[in-house]
Amino acid sequence: MKRFFLLIIALWQQRFKLYFFAALIGGLTGLFIFLPIYEFVFFYDIEGDIQLQLGAALHYAYTQLIQALTGEIPKKALFFVQIGIFFGLIIAFIYEMLHRRLQRINRLSFELSTDIHSIIAQGESNLLEFKSSFRWDLEQERVNKNLETVILKTLAGFLNSTTGGTLLIGVSDNGDLIGLKHDYQSLKRQDQDGFEQFVMTAISSNLGADLAPFVKVLFHVVNNGEHICRLIILPSPRPVFLSQNKTPKFYLRTGGGTRDLNIQEAVDFITHRWHR
Repeated sequence: MKRFFLLIIALWQQRFKLYFFAALIGGLTGLFIFLPIYEFVFFYDIEGDIQLQLGAALHYAYTQLIQALTGEIPKKALFFVQIGIFFGLIIAFIYEMLHRRLQRINRLSFELSTDIHSIIAQGESNLLEFKSSFRWDLEQERVNKNLETVILKTLAGFLNSTTGGTLLIGVSDNGDLIGLKHDYQSLKRQDQDGFEQFVMTAISSNLGADLAPFVKVLFHVVNNGEHICRLIILPSPRPVFLSQNKTPKFYLRTGGGTRDLNIQEAVDFITHRWHR
């Protein structure tokens, strides 16, 4: 658990920087921009003729700013600083949200434009993984929950990476098309919807329900009539942990595999990965 809390602290330190600087810039904006504009408009509202009083209005706004900086009108200065901080934090939040959404749109557009056969022909890499099945052990001819854990590790590794990745289920390591019929038969609802529901439930239960939008599920019917599941995994907005033996572990996709990072590696990676 100590490892888990250290990783969380590293993450929040980086997010704190974003909102701290947003608040700082917002506060300065409130004091040096919002306050003078308010005073300028206030003077114009009192005097009425902006063309004749332009110089006087600018001088009045400047005088009020100097008084705010020298502490002569502390309540008014504090009020505009607070307004600036509020707007700065709102803008930082909107930036985070739009940045993540744009990344997701670009990634999905690229993935959807790529043919499934072209993807398989590329072979496994740091961005692509093949799995013969989600839960059906082809050698033992039975359901094997250890296979689910292996896939969840791969998903966690892709989610934690900066690029995400693609996981094809129903394809062997050498690119042979196995299909999903055995996985289908192991479920109560033996079709695509049942399989998708099972996969998303496993993700929500083991990795976090908030990560479901970052895993897109597609199905392809290949030449031999077999179904292939294509999971498009987008980079997660937070560190993803998979609990094993009641211990949270941090997995990362490296090269053509997924590995468990030690505490120092995980802290260093999280500090740079979620730096915004």
